[in-house]
Amino acid sequence: MSTTRDLVAALKAELKSAGFTYADLARGLGMAESSIKRIFARGDMPLSRIDEILRVLKLDFGELARRVADAQPLLAELSPETEKALVADRKLLLAAICVLSQWTFDQIAAEYDISQPELVRAMVKLDRLGVIELRPLNRYRLKLARTFRWRSHGPVMRYFREEAVPDYFAGGFDGEAETLLLVHGSVAAGVAQSFTDRLQRLGQDFAQQHLADQKLRPDQREGFTLLLAMRSWDFAAFADLKRASGAGGQAAPHAPRKGGRTPVLD
Repeated sequence: MSTTRDLVAALKAELKSAGFTYADLARGLGMAESSIKRIFARGDMPLSRIDEILRVLKLDFGELARRVADAQPLLAELSPETEKALVADRKLLLAAICVLSQWTFDQIAAEYDISQPELVRAMVKLDRLGVIELRPLNRYRLKLARTFRWRSHGPVMRYFREEAVPDYFAGGFDGEAETLLLVHGSVAAGVAQSFTDRLQRLGQDFAQQHLADQKLRPDQREGFTLLLAMRSWDFAAFADLKRASGAGGQAAPHAPRKGGRTPVLD
């Protein structure tokens, strides 16, 4: 929700953008310039005064509020309570995942067996939870940053570890454009971080390509899920075979590649 101070700050920006001075605004309102300066210096004013200023600027209140909302910082993560609310409602979680992928309302309705009233209710709830800002005609603005991530040990990731990961890896990864690679090795800590950064960029590239290809017809696109992971890890099944003194940091043999392709474990 926009505060009055946010609206006043946005009004200042609009005045500057329109080339209006306080003197110009004072003439338009029939007030003294000194009064206008005092009003803006306080950073607070009644909505009736904001409406008067908007009439001078020929700007709609809804447009001003929208610009205030657009200027708000985007969320890098959701609260545990919000994630818990998403996991508690399967259709709400599905809607959240779809809006994260920038699907339109019509695309979600066409792809899944969810009635329009149900989907509208889900979108309204996502708006209340702060995931999106719902706009007319079921359009929305995503309020999550490009760096958004689910909480590592939060309700959503727990749900996916328990439900989605087993289902994902049950596949053979041998279909067209599918691949799986598991590589184990010992590298310098700084080098390991550089690989993590590259994986992050790969994930961003995939997300950007998804957005770019939304202009294509549905029959020209196919759904893929890219799962990226990297961690310091010893397979529990081999833990009792490890020598107490270690093996001098030697890397274990990596899993063989399938089909000659370069798979990615994501």
